[in-house]
Amino acid sequence: MFLASLLQFSRKTFCLASSHCMPVSVTMPEAPVSERGCCSSSIIIDGENKALEFIEEVTSNADAVQKRVLGEILSRSASVEYLQRHGLNGQIDRQTFKNVVPVVTYEDLKPDIDRLANGDTSPILCSQPISEFLTSSGTSGGERKLMPTIEEELERRSLLYSLLMPVMSQFVPGLDKGKGMYFLFIKSEAKTPGGLVARPVLTSFYKSSHFSNRPYDPYTNYTSPNETVLCPDSYQSMYSQLLCGLYQNTEVLRVGAVFASGFIRAIKFLEKHWLLLCNDIRTGTLDHKITDPSVREAVMKILEPNPKLADFIEAECSKDSWRGIINRLWPNTKYIDVIVTGTMSQYIPTLDYYSNGLPLVCTMYASSECYFGLNLNPLCKPSEVAYTLMPIMCYYEFLPVNRKNGFTDSFAKPVSLEEKENQDLVDLVDVKLGQEYELVVTTYAGLYRYRVGDILRVVGFKNKAPQFKFVCRKNVVLSIDADKTDEDELQNAVKNAADHLLSFDASLTEYTSYADTSTIPGHYVLYWEISLSGRAAAIPPSVFEDCCLSVEEALNSVYRQGRVSDKSIGPLEIKIVESGTFDRLMDYALSQGASINQYKAPRCVKYAPIVELLNSRVVANYFSPKCPKWVPGHKQWCTSQN
Repeated sequence: MFLASLLQFSRKTFCLASSHCMPVSVTMPEAPVSERGCCSSSIIIDGENKALEFIEEVTSNADAVQKRVLGEILSRSASVEYLQRHGLNGQIDRQTFKNVVPVVTYEDLKPDIDRLANGDTSPILCSQPISEFLTSSGTSGGERKLMPTIEEELERRSLLYSLLMPVMSQFVPGLDKGKGMYFLFIKSEAKTPGGLVARPVLTSFYKSSHFSNRPYDPYTNYTSPNETVLCPDSYQSMYSQLLCGLYQNTEVLRVGAVFASGFIRAIKFLEKHWLLLCNDIRTGTLDHKITDPSVREAVMKILEPNPKLADFIEAECSKDSWRGIINRLWPNTKYIDVIVTGTMSQYIPTLDYYSNGLPLVCTMYASSECYFGLNLNPLCKPSEVAYTLMPIMCYYEFLPVNRKNGFTDSFAKPVSLEEKENQDLVDLVDVKLGQEYELVVTTYAGLYRYRVGDILRVVGFKNKAPQFKFVCRKNVVLSIDADKTDEDELQNAVKNAADHLLSFDASLTEYTSYADTSTIPGHYVLYWEISLSGRAAAIPPSVFEDCCLSVEEALNSVYRQGRVSDKSIGPLEIKIVESGTFDRLMDYALSQGASINQYKAPRCVKYAPIVELLNSRVVANYFSPKCPKWVPGHKQWCTSQN
């Protein structure tokens, strides 16, 4: 009976409030009630029990749902140019689809995406009009990837959000009795030559009516007014959101941000500005640096003089230790809602310090390409987070992978994939426990057998639907915030920078890198071992500073935006190490069981003893003297408009 009703998705609407958070790529707050049902994601869910029943139903019938999803996508897109080009000829069965449609990467689709960006409105990838482009934090040729999307995708995401609070409420009751303090921000956007907006997925959501016109619901009650979230000035946005959160401190039941790094930045901001914030609370005024009229108006509707609260905050912030500051200032907080999977796991000790070990909750797995699944055990340890992929969101396939970590996992070698030329991909219900896969998706918005680049490990099942642990992003070696730098990109950036040494008869012998999150914001560190010829002159510090800036200029636009606009990444640092350091590193690897025949100096290190070894041999260090160049949009758009 369920499957029959599921087949009627497109004629129904869903109605339920929801919640927030996803692992590597994006996080959003609770979605509002949908006002229209225009797509297959629309379904009536009129209570928490119904939401939980829905999860049971779709996971129990995962393969049948997947078959229906693929059939619906292909029947809609039967006439699009891309599928016609590959000879699908209107067929909607799985086997024909797999036989004729290739598995692709972004580079394969880029010519078609560029046509759309340049204004071609014909049905190239999707039968429905492309409403905008979502800019992925994954990079292509040093630029953000452009993911075409359609209007109805907001409905599909809302359906997934609607399932989050029913799940969370099983573990933490009473969340409707208070507020959530979330630090949410918009980022820069651009327009393609064809006139479509290109922006991050969260910025798209926050600027949509789904966010600004959401009806009141106790589960979507935030301390931050919409105007503070939508403020384009990062300082004013952070200050006003933090002020509102402090003023309503006893009402706060949960706190969060997109990434763990972003939440820690908010705490560091508080460390720097608490005197100003206390003054505003004490006097019921708003600091003169907050000049955005809409922000001032929204905050002043909340703020009234409260000297007693100001004294309390001042007393707590004046203490020598900030251990447990979250619990002290927001005493009713039950958990922290942030991404701590993947590269964000490096921030867990800092979060534990500030919160005295409050639960760190990751609830949703999603990306710019598509939203995928839920964590059905949200209070689990961060190391045990697993996501159940919802079979209604897209059509999933899985490419089996074998990671070769070289001599030891401790050296965090990049992922390499072993695959046959035309290897058969595995369907959702056919994955094997313990096996690792690269995620491949076919979406309603026009991606067909698209390699997302996430490596997942099967750790269990919810009925017939597998549960996956996020392992890593394919080939990414460095990440501080939303940035993702892969080995090839780093190699090219370092090679270009090292050319500055040639005029001093010096050369770069070997290097490795480290994402240093001991500072806030975190920053990239490069360890360089330099070879000097017998007649080499002393190398001025300014040359190494130029090397730092040269590396930054060569990195992708997401990194540069983090440095220039978001202030989420600190200046890059080069540490010069003694001659013979990388021989010592090899000796250490061999002592840990590495094979002399397979050893290769790691391009990124994370293991504490290795970082300590490198730091013990540092003879000098230098920082980038200024920010790299960055402007919103792709380089070619900016060039064409100048």
